[in-house]
Amino acid sequence: MDVLRLLREGALEVQGRLVDASNATLFCVVALDGVEAGCVYKPVRGERPLWDFPDGTLAGREVSAYLVSEATGWGVVPPTVLRDGPFGPGMCQLWVDVDETVDLVELVGSDHDDLRRIAVLDAVVNNADRKGGHLLPTPAGPVVGVDHGVCFAVEDKLRTVLWQWRGDPLPPEACEVLHRLRAELAGSLGASLMEHLTRREVRRTADRVDRLLAAGTFPFPSDDWPAVPWPPF
Repeated sequence: MDVLRLLREGALEVQGRLVDASNATLFCVVALDGVEAGCVYKPVRGERPLWDFPDGTLAGREVSAYLVSEATGWGVVPPTVLRDGPFGPGMCQLWVDVDETVDLVELVGSDHDDLRRIAVLDAVVNNADRKGGHLLPTPAGPVVGVDHGVCFAVEDKLRTVLWQWRGDPLPPEACEVLHRLRAELAGSLGASLMEHLTRREVRRTADRVDRLLAAGTFPFPSDDWPAVPWPPF
């Protein structure tokens, strides 16, 4: 079954709450036509207002990050949809089983290909909160990123634990992806993002892609704001 259809149309049954999250975050089972999967459901009504993200919803930003990830072809954000649920509209994201044998501190400082891709994605979506705990190593090997509610701000707000490539040339693959992404932001991807973001936020996303391509390198930390989120994990 198509996982997005399962997430959009399946019946949600709340199993519990993830208490470490700052906003209401519920673990659910989603079921449709005999198929079940675990998922994370974050209802909009459980979001705490943020002065620097006054427009739209955090749920919409989570969905937008997934849309950009899919447009890159990297698949570094789990399938994510906006849907109605037991506590109203919210973000619903496929649950990711984590490889508990992986040392997260060691992983975060490594040269893993998926981490490089996530670093590029974070620069595009202007992720203000890339903590180490938001990076999930899977048993099969790939690493995915979660918790993208504070992305797409108009002002530069990149805060991340992934600075090990700062100033390094972007890989040729990343440049090819960014060129394609820029074209899609002017078309269907941009239109899809404007269902969740403001027109100005979408325009600034395209501007960030232009800056990355012009520089040809991974970004440097800014001197104007903290470069690493706190706590970092």
